[in-house]
Amino acid sequence: MSYAGAADMGPCEGRHASPSNPTGAGKAPAKESLTETFVFRCTASEKAQLRAKAEAAGLPASTLLREALGLTEARRRKPIPRVDPALVLAVGRIGGNVNQIARWLNHAMKVGRTDLDTLTVARRLVVIERQLAALLDEARRC
Repeated sequence: MSYAGAADMGPCEGRHASPSNPTGAGKAPAKESLTETFVFRCTASEKAQLRAKAEAAGLPASTLLREALGLTEARRRKPIPRVDPALVLAVGRIGGNVNQIARWLNHAMKVGRTDLDTLTVARRLVVIERQLAALLDEARRC
């Protein structure tokens, strides 16, 4: 057995693949492109049921049908939470304000200011945090 600069090239030297990691190992198979369509007739209620099941699964209807036929593996994603966009915007604005207050509070504590105003602000921040958490929990249940 020889190493760098040797004239003989064993099976694991040069451009050959290692026996423990053969060429092509770990590569995902090439995906076949979806070029064909299949149309079928159904009732309005059947169509509504199919769309409802697909939405509940967080998938397009076509993926749901492919999974039912065993043509694709089921991959379950965490469903996107349904939250009112106005709520998200309001929480974001409140969060920005709370962040500014927290920065001021941290600076005040750093310079040694621990008077009643600083403690009052800290207490109110905790109250705001709890109220925001309650709002978000309520929104998640909807």
